[in-house]
Formats: sequence, structure tokens, C-alpha cells
Amino acid sequence: MSVEKKIKAASGWGMLGVILIAFIAIVAVFVLSIIGFVNADEAGVAASPLSGWGLGLSITAFCLIWIPVSGFFTLQPGQARVCILFGDYKGTVRDEGFRWANPFYSRSMGSNSATEDAVASAVGKSGLSLSKSIETAAKAASGLSTKVSVRARTLNGDILKVNDKMGNPIEIANVVVWHVADTAKALFDVDNYEQFVATQAETALRHVASIYAYDHAEDSSDSMDSITLRSNIEEVSTALKHELTQRLAPAGVAIDDARLTHLAYAPEIAQAMLRRQQAEAVIAARKKIVEGAVTMVEMAVDELGQHGKIELDEERKAQMASNLMVVLCGESEAHPIVNAGSLY
Repeated sequence: MSVEKKIKAASGWGMLGVILIAFIAIVAVFVLSIIGFVNADEAGVAASPLSGWGLGLSITAFCLIWIPVSGFFTLQPGQARVCILFGDYKGTVRDEGFRWANPFYSRSMGSNSATEDAVASAVGKSGLSLSKSIETAAKAASGLSTKVSVRARTLNGDILKVNDKMGNPIEIANVVVWHVADTAKALFDVDNYEQFVATQAETALRHVASIYAYDHAEDSSDSMDSITLRSNIEEVSTALKHELTQRLAPAGVAIDDARLTHLAYAPEIAQAMLRRQQAEAVIAARKKIVEGAVTMVEMAVDELGQHGKIELDEERKAQMASNLMVVLCGESEAHPIVNAGSLY
């Protein structure tokens, strides 16, 4: 496993001043050498060897001065540059601004199989023109840049159809906020870290969705305290973040946050699940109504018996309780019949 090493790059302004001074000196030597040749020709004498050496050195130096010029680079806040010298990792520069480093440091990681396959597939399906296809293939050949953004990025996952713990097909999607924490691992330990993050985000979401049920079910052996996808958003998000952290650690990627953005039953079972939820709601409401009615009947019977003004035997108490339960638990309005005669 690669480990990031932080190095410092020299300020580009100081090196720019040195190169400008060297450039002026080269031009001056070149001009003086030409003047020496012209004066010798006008005087009809042989030119001084210094003029020849000066002309040759100035031309050589003018050709070589462009090598250190290629060592200039700039880093924006939130960027880092991985320095690779002939395949050897030297370190990572994280200091933003105008910088200068070894001009032989690579500026690209080169092409990789994953990028080439992805671009070839995209070109084959998109029906691009020849010029566009060549341009896309050239971008693929250039490979990943050694400049890496360490800013926070957002990955909006596609809606996936998976099976939850109970085997019910559901639709689920997530959003992942991530950033590159170790540039060496991101570039050297995986083929393409951006594609790696997208693939692992989908894999982790499928795994988390399969270990939790969508919702509580009365016919399930799980208790009502078990974690579900719909009722325990925070717990599911924590589990998803933990899963992604473990999967993306080899790529040097840190997870800032992970949340579900879409959760629903699959269309083929959505209507059946809706009817089940409606039935559960009706059962819960009936249960609440019955509990309240029983409490009211008990209170009425106790109040009548405590004052002693009305004495009721067990049969009459049972009849009164039955009548009150019918009135209190009925869905339609009750229409009582008044008995003007005897109770029997």
C-alpha cells in the first residue's frame, strides 16, 4: 500500500526571476558574439575565438533554457500535485500558489485499461463522428492528471432495484460526499479512483439495503425495535458511511457523509404494500378505539355502583356494557330505542 509523502516546492516567482536574468544574459552574449563577428569582418581580420564560443554557448543555452521553464505549475486551494520522477514517487505538493519543481516530474499518469474500456464503450454506443471519436480517444490516452482535487465531492447515485432483508423488491438511491485524503493511494493503488468510488458506492448501498427490512411487519419475527430503512434513517446512514469507509480506504478516499435520497417499494408490489399499510393503520385505530371504549365502560359502571343510587346486578351490568361498547365502537351514528316499560 502506498503512503502519501508531503514535500515542499520552491516558489515560482524566485525561479522566474532567475530564468529571466539567465535569458537576458544569453541574449546579451549572443548579441555581443554577433557584434564581434561583424567587427572582425569589417576589419578584415579573423574573428576572436571568444566570439565563436559565445555564439555557440548562447545558442545551446537558449535551447536548454526551456527545460526549467516547464517546471512551473500552479495549485489552486484544494488541489495537490503528485510528483513522479521516471516512475518513482517522490511526494505530494499541497501548497497552493505559483510553484516550481523538477521539470522532469510527470504531468500525467498515462492511460489505464479501465479508462480505455469505458471510453471505447461510450464511443461505440454514442455514434460520435470521426473527429469527436479521435478527440475522446486522445483524452483517454492522456490518462489521469497528477493534479488531484482534494475538495469535497458529491456523488449522486442512480436509483437501484434491490431486495431488502424480507426479500421485498425496493427502489433505493444514495448521495455520498467524499474527498481524497491520501493522493498516493488514490493514484497508485487503484486503477481509476473516481470510477472506484462510484462502483463501491453502489455495492455498499446494495449490501446495506439487503441487511435491513424496508419497514416493520407484524408477521415478522423481528421486534418493533429492529432497525428498518424507512424508520431509522440516521442508523442506516451511519451503517452506509461505515461500509463505504471500509471499502474506500484502499483508495485513500474519506467519506464525509452518506445519505439515502430515494426509498420506495418497487412498482410491482407498491399497491399490495400500500393496502397492507392501510390495513395496519385501520387495525391500530380500531385497537385504540376499543381501549378507550373499555375504559369508558369501566368508569361508567364504577361510578354508578359507588354512589349506591342505582343498583345493578351482573346481568344488567353486562347488558349496559354491551350497549355502550356498540355505541362507542360503531362506525355509524347510534339511534337508541327508549324503553318506556319494564326492563324485562
